[in-house]
Amino acid sequence: MSISRQRNRVKRHKKIRHAISGTTKRPRLSVHKSLKHLRLQLIDDTKHKTLVSSTSVGSKPPTVTEASKLGEDFAKKINELGVKEIVFDRGGYRYHGKVKAIAEAIRNNGINV
Repeated sequence: MSISRQRNRVKRHKKIRHAISGTTKRPRLSVHKSLKHLRLQLIDDTKHKTLVSSTSVGSKPPTVTEASKLGEDFAKKINELGVKEIVFDRGGYRYHGKVKAIAEAIRNNGINV
């Protein structure tokens, strides 16, 4: 990603973060993607704690189908915590492809996004 595109993504992410935050009852799901990996975190912003995290590190670069599998595994971890609603933070990335696959996989497992 070029430097100007990266800066624009960071600007979008800051705008998004200004508008949303996670609470104890409705934590924030943060998505970070790089060229090689995807990282997901469930964050309680009031306590400044990461509740659950998941990553695709250790496997080959993820495709859309692997991103949806990662989302399903992450949804199972969220269900173990007893959380039914989350706030989705797409991290400034466009809502398509891998980011969309993650969100839909989590919704299909009974969590309101």
